[in-house]
Amino acid sequence: MRKELRYLFYALFSALLIAPPALAQTYPSKPIRVIIPLQPGGLADGFARLMGQHMTERMGQPVVVENRPGGSQIIAAEVTARSAPDGYTLMLANETGLVLSTLAQRQLPYDPVRDFSPITMLFIVPYYLVVHPSIPAKNFRELVAYARDNPGKVGYASLGPGTSNHVAGEVINARFKVNTVHVPYKGTGQAMNDLLAGEVLMMFSGGQTAFPHIRSGKLRALAVTSLKRAEAMPELPTMDESGAPGFDIISWFGLLGPAGLPRPIVERLNREVTALLRLPSTREKYAAFGIEMTPSTPEDLAERIRTDPPYWAKLLQEAGVKPE
Repeated sequence: MRKELRYLFYALFSALLIAPPALAQTYPSKPIRVIIPLQPGGLADGFARLMGQHMTERMGQPVVVENRPGGSQIIAAEVTARSAPDGYTLMLANETGLVLSTLAQRQLPYDPVRDFSPITMLFIVPYYLVVHPSIPAKNFRELVAYARDNPGKVGYASLGPGTSNHVAGEVINARFKVNTVHVPYKGTGQAMNDLLAGEVLMMFSGGQTAFPHIRSGKLRALAVTSLKRAEAMPELPTMDESGAPGFDIISWFGLLGPAGLPRPIVERLNREVTALLRLPSTREKYAAFGIEMTPSTPEDLAERIRTDPPYWAKLLQEAGVKPE
């Protein structure tokens, strides 16, 4: 009996050693779904479709992009967290759903550390403070003066409560004692359309969306939100240079799946996606919008998710953004 148990133990142990390589070789065997927590037409959506095409060619199965906007990315994150950990449901996520929502919401249907399997960092994005031309301000200091003279009349667009461009607007309100009005949207496209129409007057926007309208004169750029100037628009001062010392609010994006994703699948996905991020053509395309590709290990993304909350918690406190 003991001998039989010993043989059974050895068989099970051998199966465990063999399983990971076999799993990596058979994955994927059906289409992969990548959930985007934003509406079609924005930066994340465009990148996801490029990534999907790349993965389809490299992995031999269709990669389908599914937009699930709303709830400050909570809807998409919950769908991903509750999916089977088999590598067929992934999410393009950023600090809003994984960090800010955790701090700005009293209760979440997921834990950003426990309920996801990080795969790789993707890229980081500075914001550009842009205003409608009807605002006479030519720089940030003049914008603050205008907002003080017109309390409650300057609306600013964001992608929802607790998002990084919402926090940026409230930090300005708190730090400079002005009263601009938060107007949340579900996606970049609708927010930008209303900004161009003058329904709202300012926004912290990504470069991919804002640059064409800045260059055409339909919007005026006042500053970039990173601590260093953007290579894509080096003439534009930073918020720090413009009278907001230490102002540093950027967005980052990463790829993840539900918790329990087998390591061979994580490694396969990491290898294929980081290959795209390292292509000169990818880097050059997105550098034009001030976007930096940031391929990483799964552990690097996990560390970012764990360590970002204290920094953002301080900003939320300053901005007066309280849990809902």
